[in-house]
Amino acid sequence: MIDLSDDQRTALEAAAFRRLVEHLRARSDVQNIDLMNLAGFCRNCLSNWYGEAAEEAGIKISKDESREIIYGEPYAQWQAKHQREASDAQKAAFETNKPSH
Repeated sequence: MIDLSDDQRTALEAAAFRRLVEHLRARSDVQNIDLMNLAGFCRNCLSNWYGEAAEEAGIKISKDESREIIYGEPYAQWQAKHQREASDAQKAAFETNKPSH
C-alpha cells in the first residue's frame, strides 16, 4: 500500500468526495431508490454522513444544510425537478435490500 501522509490522504479523499458529489449532481436521472437498491446508499445517506462528520468535528449543521451541500440546491427544489414516484418493483427491491445504516 502506498505510504501517504495524513494531509495527502485527506486531500485525496476530499477530491474523490467532491468528484462523487459532482457526478451525482450531474446524474439527476439516477433516482435515490435506484442507488439504494444497487449500492446500499443514496444522496440522502451521503448528506447524513456529511452532517454526522460535521457534528463530530463540533460544527453545527442542519439536515437541510447538509442536503443542500450534497444536492447543490435545496432538497425540496431538487425533489420537485428530478424525483419520480418509485415503481412497485423499486419499492419491493428496497424492502428486500434495505440497508441498516
